[in-house]
This record gives sequence, C-alpha cells and structure tokens, in this order.
Amino acid sequence: MFDLTGKRVFVAGHRGMVGSAIVRRLAQENCTVLTATRSEVDLTNQEAVRGWFDEIRPDAVFLAAA
Repeated sequence: MFDLTGKRVFVAGHRGMVGSAIVRRLAQENCTVLTATRSEVDLTNQEAVRGWFDEIRPDAVFLAAA
C-alpha cells in the first residue's frame, strides 16, 4: 500500500460524489489534501495542468473528475 504520510495529495473532482468521498477519507490520513476549482486550473488544458502541477507539486493524484 502507498504510504501518504506527509504527502501532498491532489484530488481532481473533489466536489463530486466520488471525489468528496476520497477527500473525506484522506482527511483521516496524515497528509495535505489539495483541491482546485475550475477557475484555478482547467483540467481540459494540458498546458494549464502542467503549469499548476509545476507550481503546486503534488506527490499523489486521485482523478475523480468527470
């Protein structure tokens, strides 16, 4: 199993049913949960996502965006 202790974890789709469940579960771990709204990063724009990832630098990503 992947240890999330001290990791920065990004959840794409955190407002949906699956994403919000992932966020609630991650809240029980010793990690930093990162989220972003559509206005912060457009997941349909690869260049924008790369720039955001370069800036925020998550250690793990959960993709629950639909």
